[in-house]
Amino acid sequence: MCGINFVDDGTANKIAAAAASFRQITESPFGPDDEIGMLNLITPDMARTVFSRADAGHTLDLSVDYFLGMPSFTAAGQPPYQIWMTNTPRGTAIDNSTGFGAENELVGYSGDAISMYTHCGTHIDTLNHFGYGRKIWNNFDADQWLGARHWMCAGAEKQPPIITRGVLLDVAALHGVDVLPPSYGITAQDLADAARHQGVEVRPGDAVLVRSGQMTLWNDPQAYITNEAGVTRDGAEYLAKAGAAVVAADNLSFEQIPSTEEGNWLPVHTYLFAEAGIPIMEVVDMEALSQEQLYEFCFIGAGIKLRGATAAPMRPLAMPLRD
Repeated sequence: MCGINFVDDGTANKIAAAAASFRQITESPFGPDDEIGMLNLITPDMARTVFSRADAGHTLDLSVDYFLGMPSFTAAGQPPYQIWMTNTPRGTAIDNSTGFGAENELVGYSGDAISMYTHCGTHIDTLNHFGYGRKIWNNFDADQWLGARHWMCAGAEKQPPIITRGVLLDVAALHGVDVLPPSYGITAQDLADAARHQGVEVRPGDAVLVRSGQMTLWNDPQAYITNEAGVTRDGAEYLAKAGAAVVAADNLSFEQIPSTEEGNWLPVHTYLFAEAGIPIMEVVDMEALSQEQLYEFCFIGAGIKLRGATAAPMRPLAMPLRD
């Protein structure tokens, strides 16, 4: 397995998880105006180094397609993915909605629109998604920063494009299964064992992808969203303290469902966002990475710049590294 050695530029001292306190908001080591947390760990030099070795001729698409009835958070009352035609060739000719009259017989015009929850499909969560009480990462207070329609800070438009070293921790493969059992908790020990088994390590600035095998259930929406295997707080702390800039999972919620932490129904989300300052990617398709045993790669991803949003659809890519 090839490795990338980055110069120690002090980034380890900027890992928020090292100073985090249980169920307390962490002030950013990058200053009082910081809205992107550990994405700051990805320096231009790091991006240049990994991108210079990327084999763009073998690019793996880690996103899912969007379709009616796709797995989403509808059980929690969120709107489903919808798509509908706004114009059809024959319909436009009949109702002349464009105002071009007879020309619509020649010009066959099709158009459509979509409606969906921002956390639908492959997406990246922002640091305003979860916090403790009325406060989020870096002590941004809802009383000051939450408008009538969206947050005025830490939204999807603030996150930069991500180009960094990607690491796959294939926990399902470690245990010799296609998919982990329902509600299986992926612990720090699981993640450490996967890294050791694969011959990789998590370094500051990495994008760390954790595979449970849940994506093998994608075409069965009910099975995909029911009692998901996922990362525990213990596992999340392992990744955060190692310096992960962003983390990802192949399930809908990243973490173990249902929660086993008393008094907190999403303990990993609140920890990663409010305490560790780490955004989460969810519904990431890692099956090709697992099949190719591609454990270290160039990761490229960027969310749509939805101003103030708590998440944004994205299309992450993985490229093998050349020696």
